[in-house]
Amino acid sequence: QLQASGGGLVQPGGSLRLSCAASELTLASYTIGWFRRAPGKERELISCIRRTSSGTEYADSVKARFTISRDRAKNIVFLQMNSLKPEDTGVYYCAAAARGICPSDGSHYRYWGQGTLVTVSS
Repeated sequence: QLQASGGGLVQPGGSLRLSCAASELTLASYTIGWFRRAPGKERELISCIRRTSSGTEYADSVKARFTISRDRAKNIVFLQMNSLKPEDTGVYYCAAAARGICPSDGSHYRYWGQGTLVTVSS
């Protein structure tokens, strides 16, 4: 029920904006997390926007480079990624949790998008 898009190939230092859209969910009613599965690594939560307060959280590895935001009118959650590094390469998933906090454990998220591939390489 979630659709993640916006991935692609970008050079180090470049930017991408990922989108998470929903066809049957009102995303503002959910805490939305962006997860990344890097090659050879486990899936990790890299950013989250809370349902109740719209407060945001970031993994240390992306802090000050990535920004998560909501467009309530369009029912989309964005992840703006700047100053991209090769280690940002991976498949990015958005997920929705019916909670007011940002669980790092993916099992707490009820809905998942299909993933969008980000490759940072020169």
